Amino acid sequence: MTVTEEIRAELLAGADDTFRTFNAKLIPGVTGNEVIGVKTPTLRGLAKRYAKHPAIGSFLNDLPHRYFEEKQIHAFLIAEIKDFDECLAAVEAFLPFIDNWATCDQLSPKVFPQHSKDLLPHIDRWIASGQTYSVRFGVLCLMRYFLDADFSPEYPDRVAAIRTEEYYVNMMRAWYFATALAKQYDAILPYLRNQQLDPWTHNKTIQKACESYRVTPEQKNVLRGLRVTV
Repeated sequence: MTVTEEIRAELLAGADDTFRTFNAKLIPGVTGNEVIGVKTPTLRGLAKRYAKHPAIGSFLNDLPHRYFEEKQIHAFLIAEIKDFDECLAAVEAFLPFIDNWATCDQLSPKVFPQHSKDLLPHIDRWIASGQTYSVRFGVLCLMRYFLDADFSPEYPDRVAAIRTEEYYVNMMRAWYFATALAKQYDAILPYLRNQQLDPWTHNKTIQKACESYRVTPEQKNVLRGLRVTV
């Protein structure tokens, strides 16, 4: 039995039909037949255990995966890789096979914050790729690693310049700017005042910022006055 077959057997043994139906509704693009119904804490536990398996590389190379849960385990396994170059290579190999927002957003390598500046050329390439979840992941990295001490106006410029009809890219762009308003309000507000975003992302940014406890009531009043007609 291969390590992929071992992992799959454990997943199928822990299947929960009620959770499978619930979870499948939350992940557009992933059919019910691709969801087993295993909760995230269990998936993280399996990933932590199988990370020590001597043949785990065969699972990481066994792409595309059949089940959503296998993709999640793959993301959690990558997160544990301690060598930056090895981790980056694993991310690069996996990104083209990500087909849903949940796996994309769960891909959070622990080594990346220590090498954030080394990520920038790769982030630019992911954003320029035109692949929905590679673009989303690139913006997600800018949000995770470049809104605090390493913030520079060039980074929101990159996100503002994206033009696409892809819902899951634009939703991430709105999430990015809403988070940026919470952390870098004075630097980000002009993007809304000057209407530098497409109307949908502009209004969604305001909505998400107004839902955030990290944005002050006074700031929210200003933002509500900047909504545009779509």
